[in-house]
Amino acid sequence: MIGLLYILLGFTLGWTICTFAFPNLKRITETAYDKRKISCSPYLLLLPAWYAVGTLVITWSTYLVASIFGEREVPLLYANAIVMPIVLIISVFTIYYRRNKKENIIVSFKNMFTADKKTRMIEFILLAALLLLAGILMWRTFFIRDNQLYIGVSVFSDFSPHIGMIRSFSYGNNFPTQYPHYAGEDIRYHFMFQFLAGNLEFLGLPLDAAFNIPSAISLVSAFMMLYVMTLKITGKTGAGILACLFFAFRSSKSLFTYLANLPEKTSIIKALNDNTSFIGDTPNENWGLWNLNVYCNQRHLALGLTVMFFVIILFLPHVYQMFENLKQLRFRLENQKKKKVDKSFSAKLMERIKVIFFTKEAWAVVDLKQSVAIGILLGSLSFFHGSAVIGCLMILFVMAVLSQRRLEYAIAAIIAIAMSLLQTHFFIDGSAVSTKLLFGFIAEIKTFFGVASFLERLLGILPFVILAAFCLEKGVGRYLILAFSIPLVFALTVSMTIDVTVNHKYIMMSCILLGVFAASLITKMIERKDLLLRLIGLMLIVALTSTGIYDFATVIKKNTPESAIVLDLDDPLTDWINKNSDSNDIFLTSNYTINQVVLGGAMLYEGWPYYPWSAGYDTDLRTQKVAVMYEAQDVETLKTLVENNNIRFIIVDHDNRVSEDYVVNESNIAAAFECVYSEGEAEWTTSIYDTQKPLQ
Repeated sequence: MIGLLYILLGFTLGWTICTFAFPNLKRITETAYDKRKISCSPYLLLLPAWYAVGTLVITWSTYLVASIFGEREVPLLYANAIVMPIVLIISVFTIYYRRNKKENIIVSFKNMFTADKKTRMIEFILLAALLLLAGILMWRTFFIRDNQLYIGVSVFSDFSPHIGMIRSFSYGNNFPTQYPHYAGEDIRYHFMFQFLAGNLEFLGLPLDAAFNIPSAISLVSAFMMLYVMTLKITGKTGAGILACLFFAFRSSKSLFTYLANLPEKTSIIKALNDNTSFIGDTPNENWGLWNLNVYCNQRHLALGLTVMFFVIILFLPHVYQMFENLKQLRFRLENQKKKKVDKSFSAKLMERIKVIFFTKEAWAVVDLKQSVAIGILLGSLSFFHGSAVIGCLMILFVMAVLSQRRLEYAIAAIIAIAMSLLQTHFFIDGSAVSTKLLFGFIAEIKTFFGVASFLERLLGILPFVILAAFCLEKGVGRYLILAFSIPLVFALTVSMTIDVTVNHKYIMMSCILLGVFAASLITKMIERKDLLLRLIGLMLIVALTSTGIYDFATVIKKNTPESAIVLDLDDPLTDWINKNSDSNDIFLTSNYTINQVVLGGAMLYEGWPYYPWSAGYDTDLRTQKVAVMYEAQDVETLKTLVENNNIRFIIVDHDNRVSEDYVVNESNIAAAFECVYSEGEAEWTTSIYDTQKPLQ
């Protein structure tokens, strides 16, 4: 299928770009950051890097070209016809270029694997497990069977705007882009991953495959990047595996609290088996806010994490080099002391400050090309997942304070921020965020101890394990723990949107990265010959993953075909909307979540208010306007209202007739405009009125 070719071209484009922008990428997997030799197959870094870089570039290229042809009936046809051949030509040129440089492609492929057979087998098993995990998560929650679309009960809410956005591209021509649940305005939601899925469906992939394949690849890529980062930091394969385990299965005391609160004589196995709700006693934990369900719900998050981990991997050597310079300074000072040339505390401090801030190496730009490429990479992520960009920049800022080549950070950050602002100006009217100090996140009691209690209930023993790791780590390890904690601190103190709950992603970022040091500590414990210490290490693994493993089982139990939201891909209403409207046609409807109208790619004047509200739109005003239009008492008033609000189609259905927000004046609508579609009987009739076909 052409859609699969598009994904493959994304990989080849990523390979091409990385060949020139990051020519030494393959060598990264040869040694740890402290120069120790490690055994790691290069493909674990290269494949996700190629995928992330190539996907961002080819998707943006397609979108921008489609925007140029936005006035045409099928903009994606022109965009793909132009972009795909160009990418193919670029890929062929790169192969030719590499051959001229006497680089044998076959030999390069063989060198993608580590020479150590045992490690190679471990990596294959890990990769197979990750592919299986990602496949189960994506296809369990979203799949097509017998031309029926099944949307899992744990994801259907977020999938309403996702599917609406996807179909606005695959079925419509959403250029300039609007939000499907608040049509007629700007787009304030990072939508580019949905555009990617929409384009893949346009190119022939079924809707489930178009969304699931890039989602699964993104999730596996994030795990692979984390594995490589952990090996680079710890030098241990076991720590890499544990870091992936902690990524997949969150730390929490929720399972233990749930079991402790079971009534006496209750069968534990039966209770766990019968339960189909996400457990936890912190606010909104029953949403599946902290477990693997997030990656089913917010498919674009994993790609954001992949890019974040990749960028951190590229910048970490500069931090380690700074700490190595400080270590050498300490040795010199100790030697001076032995020679009875001991300096005062202030003199020693000044020498350290000089090494950190007043040397050429601290500020030098050694690799301008790489820093520019990183800046472009991060900047292009903004409308794929803006939170990943913000979280990454925060971590890089802290890393840069004690790092060599500080100007390279600055160059990357300036480019990323400039690109983000440019995109924001292009897509959004006004400000994209509304930043304010808000201590406590969603903790019930917003005091220091209230928040501490919230984190203890939410994260279980992870904070204590990280504290132990902080005490046992040396300088650079301790500093990285602090740097990786910044998104968590940010989530607890700042709100950038009207819905502070979205800050949960920053907490998850910190927990995943801090899991590297939890994995390092436990690996050291298990490697010791002390049986008791090994036992404690194994117990810590159980305590850190039990709730997450049960959450995964809950995702499986919760999302059955019987409980799913089922939509008919051959539904006549969906087909009519697809054939008779485009993305410039705004539908006045009830406050839909996910249904056949949304599946048809209809642009809703106002869908379910939570979606546009959480994105920053004024839903109160539109809710009032919806009521006024449906309740209009005469034809002329209705015509004026729909003209002022650019309404093309008015849908009257059962939801309108039983609405508690207004009393629909159906006879007035029928007297004003021609009914162009009707199905059903009595109050279950669904009628569509075309405002461009007035009857009076």
